[in-house]
Amino acid sequence: MKKSTIFMMFAAAASLASCTAQGPKANIKSDVDSLSYMIGMTNTQGLKDYVISRMGVDTAYMADFIRGIEQGTKETDAKQKAYMAGMQIGQQISGDMFDAINRQLFGNDSVNSLSKENFLAGFIAAVQEKGMVDMNTANDFVRTKADAIKAKTTEEKYAEYKAENEKFLAENKTKEGVKTTPSGLQYKIIKAGNGAIPTDSSTVKVNYKGTLIDGTQFDSSYDRKEPTTFRADQVIKGWTEALTMMPVGSKWELYIPQELAYGAREAGPKIKPFSTLIFEVELISIEK
Repeated sequence: MKKSTIFMMFAAAASLASCTAQGPKANIKSDVDSLSYMIGMTNTQGLKDYVISRMGVDTAYMADFIRGIEQGTKETDAKQKAYMAGMQIGQQISGDMFDAINRQLFGNDSVNSLSKENFLAGFIAAVQEKGMVDMNTANDFVRTKADAIKAKTTEEKYAEYKAENEKFLAENKTKEGVKTTPSGLQYKIIKAGNGAIPTDSSTVKVNYKGTLIDGTQFDSSYDRKEPTTFRADQVIKGWTEALTMMPVGSKWELYIPQELAYGAREAGPKIKPFSTLIFEVELISIEK
């Protein structure tokens, strides 16, 4: 099909669409006009879903949404442009921004919540550079208070799971062959090696398998069929402590309490906060 024929078909289709659709009419007279129209179309991919799900636009008022787009693209008055920008930020606050921050702090708690009124008061005061404190003080307060709230929320959410892990360690340390270090690390020697012992700055090559107390496996170099190499001080504390006691050629089973692992943090999709980690570790060599 000739290029001119394609252009004419597209122009006709665009003209027909503009007769029935809301918004500005297409005026296709050249390839650049066609390209402009098509680029405009392709830049709307996902837009409708976004404004409905993320901005809370009701589909019954899409005509008003279209008018807003047109007005926004034509607006030249500085005062009106500032107002419209403020409207957009306000909608973001009332939509995802406030809710996302609230979830980070309180999870799905239906009782505790930030105050949207005070959030907005602080937000606007900062924009006006009239905050009750300077920004550094605000940042420090948020870090300290938010961390404390998140820690409490996490502690309450995972209290039962934490207790299960503590019970496991209490029972495990009494089992035959299990030794406990002053830090709380528990280990059992499966195979005794007689090689050199790494320092915390040594680069080591190991094979390992990691599981939770219920047997769920979350990682394994054996499954990847390739040992892993890293510095002994670039892993969780429980690993570093164990590696700096293990002679090359050893194979140990480690029972690492959460304080020496990831603590109150999640680590990937399988490791919950307060997880005891069990590792089968084979120290192959110290790399040069």
